[in-house]
Amino acid sequence: MAFEYQTDTKTLVLEELTSIKSIVLYNDDVNTFDWVIESLIQVCGHTAEQAEQCAWITHLKGKCEVKNGTYEELVPMCTELLNRGLSAEIH
Repeated sequence: MAFEYQTDTKTLVLEELTSIKSIVLYNDDVNTFDWVIESLIQVCGHTAEQAEQCAWITHLKGKCEVKNGTYEELVPMCTELLNRGLSAEIH
């Protein structure tokens, strides 16, 4: 009986871990660094330093995970980034 309880606990933890998603921001040739930084601060709640780091990572590597959370939490943020002309999606 105790074994079943441990399995159930592990299953619940696994479900919680897999429900965490990320907003991935993609590099483009349209938006300025200032606009990306301002958008990440206003939409994702980043500090200026976090936003600048994400902007540089996006520029140098082509993409960056800018926010983690549940799908439900991320949808309005991702939608707003898209409305601002940024290229982003939830993974």
